[in-house]
Amino acid sequence: MNEKPQHEASAGRLGPLEQKVMDLIWDHSGCTVREVMDHLPSRPAYTTIATVMGNLERKGLVSPNREGRGVRYLPQRSREEHAAGLMRQALGVSRDRTASILHFVDTMPDDERDLLRAYLSGANSQDFQGSP
Repeated sequence: MNEKPQHEASAGRLGPLEQKVMDLIWDHSGCTVREVMDHLPSRPAYTTIATVMGNLERKGLVSPNREGRGVRYLPQRSREEHAAGLMRQALGVSRDRTASILHFVDTMPDDERDLLRAYLSGANSQDFQGSP
């Protein structure tokens, strides 16, 4: 039986504010609650962002790291790993995984399909880091 990575089942889709916070954390390789507040145009309350950070921690996406009197939240997986987890979840609810995969590939732009074809033909996965 395939085992899912820790927290994958609970991570799932992010709400709009959770997504904005995670984007900041990924973009800055970690953030404090105050740093997140300073980067968001809506200027949410400290307690709102602290609650979001707690939710992201429970989902296994961030971990708190003490820095003096403050806490910096560090990403526990990359944006790409999170996206791959969402794709696995989507396939997990399909009644026909093969049809779902084939439909997804059919809807890919040609350049992405070419990238996938090259990857599957045995090219080194390191060649594909940072590709579309």
